[in-house]
Amino acid sequence: MKTMRISSAGMRAQGSRLRVISENIANASSLPQSPGGLPYRRKVITFKNSLDRAIGLDTVKVAKVIEDKSEFTKTFNPNHPAADADGYVQTPNVNTMLEMMDMREAQRSYEANLSVIKSSKAMLSGTINILSR
Repeated sequence: MKTMRISSAGMRAQGSRLRVISENIANASSLPQSPGGLPYRRKVITFKNSLDRAIGLDTVKVAKVIEDKSEFTKTFNPNHPAADADGYVQTPNVNTMLEMMDMREAQRSYEANLSVIKSSKAMLSGTINILSR
């Protein structure tokens, strides 16, 4: 049962990570709407160990979701309402290829935790079958 609780905590953390990555991808082309406005800023998630008192072990939890402070890029688009005097518009600091790689990693971690839960469930079921004979 401890194994399943640890894995479910990992699944919750990776699910949160997938939601943040999805938000980043969805806003990768969100531009400011007014001069001097800022575009969408990429978000990143951090994790922490947290003691689960019910099982007496550390599990993973989301520590916080923070904004990536890297620089915005600029695109030449003099017709956009948020263009500066030189005709450039700030664009989000989201690299969709990086986000897709992060998404794949989070998905694989989620699936690995799910496999552990399935294996634990099968072992528990096998044990119950042996004991009931």
